[in-house]
Amino acid sequence: MKYIANLREGERVGDIYLCKVKQAALTKAGKPYESLVLQDKTGTLDAKVWDPNSQGIDEFEALDYIDVVGDVTSFQGALQLNVKRIRKAREGEYDPKEYLPVSEKDIDQMYRELVGFVQEMKNPWLKKLCSSFFLEDKQFEKDFKFHSAAKTIHHGYVGGLLEHTLSVVKLCNYFTVAYPILHKDLLLAAAMFHDIGKLQELSVFPENDYTDAGQLLGHVVIGEEMVGERIRTISGFPVKLANELKHCILAHQGELEYGSPKKPAIAEALALSLADNTDAKMQTIKEAFAAADGNNEWLGYNRLFESNIRKTST
Repeated sequence: MKYIANLREGERVGDIYLCKVKQAALTKAGKPYESLVLQDKTGTLDAKVWDPNSQGIDEFEALDYIDVVGDVTSFQGALQLNVKRIRKAREGEYDPKEYLPVSEKDIDQMYRELVGFVQEMKNPWLKKLCSSFFLEDKQFEKDFKFHSAAKTIHHGYVGGLLEHTLSVVKLCNYFTVAYPILHKDLLLAAAMFHDIGKLQELSVFPENDYTDAGQLLGHVVIGEEMVGERIRTISGFPVKLANELKHCILAHQGELEYGSPKKPAIAEALALSLADNTDAKMQTIKEAFAAADGNNEWLGYNRLFESNIRKTST
């Protein structure tokens, strides 16, 4: 397929794209037209359907995958597609990963690495619990690999939830070496589960928006419920261990104002909150620099960091 990032003015396009936005509008003369935003994994492209009622323009909606024929033009310095024909694409004609932002890292390799931490666990209860999700539940594995970790702030792409989780697990693994007071299996299990609630807080791509459960409960509470429900299926699971694990999940945002129902009360919960905050902020600043597209000057005030930011000079 011809990726959006590679399109040039004057080209004729005939490919399948994700219709991210569809809006009806009127020209100055009062004639109806449709304004679209097309997307693939390399970017987005404004498109116009100047005669939406003509033959060759089939019915479709926003978030549909559409087979588009049109001409690439330039308008006010930006590329735009003058659409001639549209057909709603059929399932099997496209791979969703080609149209969505995807982790730069190998998703299957990251998952194997995460599973490796499960297999090394010594505590039988935590190993059984983690295995029931990450090794035995194939639907969970599929969903976890595909999901994002956020709508916009950080890791907001396919594989983002897995990438963020693995990074937090690795940071926590380092903490257990540097600070032997930490219960390694408890901390690593908590790291694996800390954002599991995002599977229900956010809808799947291409929508990737907050669900009703996400708006009403949030991923912290949802995640604690998901883990608690699975624990209840494991006969004899120690109550104290279950409560410690669930506390880590509930406290992983670190502060009440950040969405945690509880502040960290055990060392493992504190370590998890620090690891989560570290990876989230480092990824956020990485994405901010990438969006600057080579600009090495000051980028302006960033709300998350409460500071003006820029890249270092070397």
